[in-house]
Amino acid sequence: MTVKVVPGSSKTCLAGALGSMLKVKVAAAAEKGKANECLVDYLADLAGIRKNAITILSGQTSPIKQIRMNGITADTLRQQLNAKLSGNKKHE
Repeated sequence: MTVKVVPGSSKTCLAGALGSMLKVKVAAAAEKGKANECLVDYLADLAGIRKNAITILSGQTSPIKQIRMNGITADTLRQQLNAKLSGNKKHE
């Protein structure tokens, strides 16, 4: 999947879809891989999979990243993301 990361946010959260990409705000700064680590931690927690099941295929130093997640189907992930996004909108 393609993810657009916005580092330095006040909290780590899903920010919705941006075209075909998932937009994720991360609280970590974009330095020394901290934002990438925060992104992997967040996605693993969200998907209910281990951190080592997530690989950043490209974009290690770019805000747009290609991510591979093992141990979860695309449909299950989509359902979990939609549920999370719906929950975020209820609390705004």
